[in-house]
Amino acid sequence: MIPPRTTPEPGSPSASAPSSLSSTQSLPPLLGLRANLSQFLLLVLINAFVGAMVGLERDVVPLMGAEVFGLASATAGLSFIASFGIVKALANLSAGHLSDRIGRKGVLVAGWVAALPVPVLLIVAPSWGWVVAANVLLGINQGLCWSTTVIMKIDLVGPARRGLAMGLNEAAGYGAVALAAAGSGYLAAVYGLRPWPFVPGIAFALAGLLLSVFFVRESHGFARHEAKFFTPAPTTASLAREETAPSPSFTEIMLRTSWRNRSLSAVCQAGLVNNLNDGLAWGLFPIFFAAGGLGVAQIALLAGLYPGVWGAAQLATGALSDRLGRKPLIIGGMWLQAGALVLLPLTHGFAPWAIAMVLLGLGTALVYPTFLAAVSDVAHPSWRASAVGVYRLWRDLGYAVGALLAGVLADHFGVPWAIAGIAALTFASGIVVLTRMRETRR
Repeated sequence: MIPPRTTPEPGSPSASAPSSLSSTQSLPPLLGLRANLSQFLLLVLINAFVGAMVGLERDVVPLMGAEVFGLASATAGLSFIASFGIVKALANLSAGHLSDRIGRKGVLVAGWVAALPVPVLLIVAPSWGWVVAANVLLGINQGLCWSTTVIMKIDLVGPARRGLAMGLNEAAGYGAVALAAAGSGYLAAVYGLRPWPFVPGIAFALAGLLLSVFFVRESHGFARHEAKFFTPAPTTASLAREETAPSPSFTEIMLRTSWRNRSLSAVCQAGLVNNLNDGLAWGLFPIFFAAGGLGVAQIALLAGLYPGVWGAAQLATGALSDRLGRKPLIIGGMWLQAGALVLLPLTHGFAPWAIAMVLLGLGTALVYPTFLAAVSDVAHPSWRASAVGVYRLWRDLGYAVGALLAGVLADHFGVPWAIAGIAALTFASGIVVLTRMRETRR
């Protein structure tokens, strides 16, 4: 545990009193959500803009592939998600490593610079290749910006309310995904698939960049302060010694997070499967719903409902993991997602599909902030950002794996069987967590 800081806050009467130390020794950072509320809320807002950038695409771009560019193959149509997932995964890895080496803020700003051309490319794209290129830039934006906002919030709040902090972060991001998806779907239904659904993206990118440049403060010092008092999560004695080692190589961090540490590796594989489901939802659900007779407006509502429930429920599930532990929420969430996916091909119509999307959102909400909290529980603060980057590498490779796997299954067996196959994989992922992961909450 981190002892409370006894040094008074700047601006208080005791802080303003003369002191022989005040001129020679700066105050250490004060960890905690309340102590850093203004900066925390600013990062929440910025993460909402990050989520909105990707939300604009969730129902419109798959329909563009079929209706504007005439893509008949599901695998070809999902290529934009594969490119997005691979680039975002690598950007996550880079963001974590660079954040530990050079600080957080510069990485955040670079991510917003990459976002600026994305809506313009989607508006003017003369071929599907331009859409794929736009998603490469979007992957850079999402990987750098979302990773650094997560890392900076973890820095600020310390260990006591980490689940709550991640719930607030992910709720803002995926709430914005839902609102942007619903808004772009409405604009597409009224004005067509281009250009108006993507015009708000120009404002989102500019707002995120300006806020990051002029108002965000560097948070790396908070992590260095926490490292002085770090105690590892409950584990074996050998792993405890390994986890408190302050300066492992990046290769060692990759190995620990991906395989050697049972809890971290279980979280990584579950994160990959979770985003495999999200890639399926992004790429195939609009096509599945359209084949079922739904119009663009109804598809937009369903596309917004899933991330909307996912986002809102995380306000509760992140804090719940602080009370109940990380492992039961991850297992239950993966199995609930599997059940929701099975429900889709077994039913037909807007109402039952809406129920399935609500359940899918709830299952995702149980696991998403909990994954990040679990990684942060285990990793030493000195290499925590790198560990988060490795986890997010595996998690967001799920977009690419999901796009390729769902596309191949859909082309060979049909979309309903593709959904059912991925549901089985999701259930199996929960079993892996059950048998491999140790509880990490301290």
